[in-house]
Amino acid sequence: MFHVKQPDQGAATASFEDTPLARELADLSSRRRALEKVQVSLPERTRIVTVSNQKGGVGKTTTAVNLAAALASVGARVLVIDLDPQGNASTALGVPHSADIPSVYDVLIDEFPLEDVIQPSPESQNLFCAPSTIHLAGAEIELVSQVAREHRLRGALEGYLDTVAVPPHFVIIDCPPSLGLLTINAFAAADEVLIPIQCEYYALEGLSQLLGSVRMIQKHLNPALHVSTILLTMYDGRTRLAQQVAEEVRTHFSDEVLETVIPRSVRVSEAPSFGQTVIAYDGQSAGAVAYREAAVEIMARGVHAAAGKEGEA
Repeated sequence: MFHVKQPDQGAATASFEDTPLARELADLSSRRRALEKVQVSLPERTRIVTVSNQKGGVGKTTTAVNLAAALASVGARVLVIDLDPQGNASTALGVPHSADIPSVYDVLIDEFPLEDVIQPSPESQNLFCAPSTIHLAGAEIELVSQVAREHRLRGALEGYLDTVAVPPHFVIIDCPPSLGLLTINAFAAADEVLIPIQCEYYALEGLSQLLGSVRMIQKHLNPALHVSTILLTMYDGRTRLAQQVAEEVRTHFSDEVLETVIPRSVRVSEAPSFGQTVIAYDGQSAGAVAYREAAVEIMARGVHAAAGKEGEA
């Protein structure tokens, strides 16, 4: 008589717990629990951050909108200014931006008050957007003949912050992937530059040019501008290349690089097609958790920086 040996359930469970997938799931669960307990300090004055990288395809707009949504999810009031004529940030935030809608173009060219074009995002009561429309594509040429062409956005933003009853904690400006007058307007209006860097070959290509542009703006237009944050995006820890890129960036920019890295994520890629950020689309996914961690880290760094300035004073 033959006896069929029953599988050892305990051994099967133990072997699963020792797999890379199981370890990854356990780590993700642990990070979710940590985020639920985190305490954040909101900035006392509005932080104006421009998200820029002259190299395309690095996750610039994705980072801008998902960080904005992540900041809003922990209680910060956030205004996203969409300066990219493609309008992808407006789309991801679920904000209409057809040609007949008042937009950032009207603010820059026709001097509309910024508050007249701002729309609430359906994602959160804390999240707002000044949308881009197709008209913005012509603004580069039209701005050339304007008075104070580099400071149009700065003037509008200062006017808004001076008059609005409840100012935002963060203003996040999404730039086009080029150094034209739109990007220069963003640099002139901001205090901080956040640079997303893709963990791929050629990641650092163009970075020196971008840093040179920031130095030029500091010298001629906005002495307060500085690179406060570098965020590693599209990270795949299984590849040696991604690890090498991360190590190289951390070696050269140890003070600016966030500890948090944004992984390659299907959910992050899918979210915009539903007119959502990944925070709203799948807030428990690895990509959403990473952006929430990055938001918490950015807020904590801002508090420490403010404390350091007070100490110097």
